[in-house]
Amino acid sequence: MANNIDLQDLLRRVEALERAVLGTAKTKKTKVSHSAKAENFDGATGGVRFLIAEGFFNSRRSFAEVEKAMQDNGYHYSKAVQMPLTRLSAVGGPLVALKDKGKNVYVKRK
Repeated sequence: MANNIDLQDLLRRVEALERAVLGTAKTKKTKVSHSAKAENFDGATGGVRFLIAEGFFNSRRSFAEVEKAMQDNGYHYSKAVQMPLTRLSAVGGPLVALKDKGKNVYVKRK
């Protein structure tokens, strides 16, 4: 059993040296996209992602409706919600921004 512990310790030390010297790709962390962090509902962006997860955007929603729904769910942000909506409705995002009578409305991307 002592040999097994010694081997594990040596392996851990060699991997640490390889990371420091070579920067091996095996131990590097990869960047997590917004969609992969679905459980993280912090901040204004997290509030919008929470509404997406709850199915709030299954129909068209105006900015005022989004802001009201966020306040009802404990996210008290005023106009700070606009930037997350803009970013999440960009190409590849989970939302689509459409024009309705000159105003943006948001709906879940199909």
